[in-house]
Amino acid sequence: MASTALKQTKDGRSFYEIRIRPSRSRPTITKRWYPPEGWSQRAIDRELAKVAAEYERQAKAGELLSLQEQKAADEAAAKEAEKIQTLKQYGERVFMPAKAITCSEHSRANFQQQLDKHIYPVLGDIKLPEISPADISALLLQKQKEGYAHASVIKMFTVLSLLMKEAYLADLISRNPMDKVARPKPRKDEEKGKTAEAFSAEELRDILKKVDREPLKWRALTWLLAVTGIRVGEACGLQWSFVDFVNNRITIAHTLGYTKVKGIYLDTPKSGKTRTLDVDPNVMKLLRALRLEQASNAISQYVFTQEKSSKPMHPQTPTRYFKKFGDKNGIKKFHPHMLRHTFASVAITAGADIASVSEVLGHSDKAVTLRMYTHADDESRKRASSIVWDSLKEPPSKSAPA
Repeated sequence: MASTALKQTKDGRSFYEIRIRPSRSRPTITKRWYPPEGWSQRAIDRELAKVAAEYERQAKAGELLSLQEQKAADEAAAKEAEKIQTLKQYGERVFMPAKAITCSEHSRANFQQQLDKHIYPVLGDIKLPEISPADISALLLQKQKEGYAHASVIKMFTVLSLLMKEAYLADLISRNPMDKVARPKPRKDEEKGKTAEAFSAEELRDILKKVDREPLKWRALTWLLAVTGIRVGEACGLQWSFVDFVNNRITIAHTLGYTKVKGIYLDTPKSGKTRTLDVDPNVMKLLRALRLEQASNAISQYVFTQEKSSKPMHPQTPTRYFKKFGDKNGIKKFHPHMLRHTFASVAITAGADIASVSEVLGHSDKAVTLRMYTHADDESRKRASSIVWDSLKEPPSKSAPA
């Protein structure tokens, strides 16, 4: 069983050291868990027990390794890498096993999809040292000609960049061909669609009026997504213990994901950090009503659940519901992420600063926010310019007193 001990770093940060001994034949594994600021001891103890139990499960399943085991695994991987000849062999034996340890399940699945669907069929059987910049450029160009979106081609470019860089660092190739491959540019017909699509404030108000005629669970979910901008996986992973009805706040500490290989799984947010968000009191009333309704069917730790069940809502269910709702109400391209885009666009256009919006959205870098919502930021710049222009205008002359 895992043991825990409260400790401090040299700079005074508190953390819990979790020690697990998977079996008598394996060495002890040590992990750290840092409790979020402002949590009560009761909340910390509850979450620590869950984290320790999950670490113990991972350790017993061989998903967590001790330093000695990791060193041995690295040495074995290095020996295996010496036998690698083709790109597919390296991807299957070294590159993807490493990504399974260092990446989230969602990222690992995306990497595997790019390799299986696009990269292996073209370059997989070629020996690594024989792959040229021209081979890679031709692959990316062909995918653009086939009509794949710019974002999809960039994903292929990114996977190839990472794979070739690691092969180069492992001395499997004498030079990295990606050094001479230009990052793909959008096709001309994609230029207009570079920024994220979003509804206007008026359109969103109209949509929410229609949503108010829907069942309580969907009203609560749609309104929550609209007023907070959280990801649908974060909403599906939201637990009642992270809903603060007193202060009208929620804490995003988890996200619920799904892949064909792993099924439904609970993970940390995309940025790896928890964040606490203020929620409109009217939306909190919906959540309070939802909790009462839910309790009459099944007690669950999750806010959004499957019908008459304590199991969390499948992370793909909202997308199916939104499409059905959009078709019924004549709303084109209606999906959960559109509400996230709309939240950011309306907030920035209304005067919210980029840094604050980025923090609320959980972006790891505000540059991501700037790239996605350039159209909204243009409105902010126009407004700022107007303020300066207005201040420089000559004040109207006062008429002489009679």
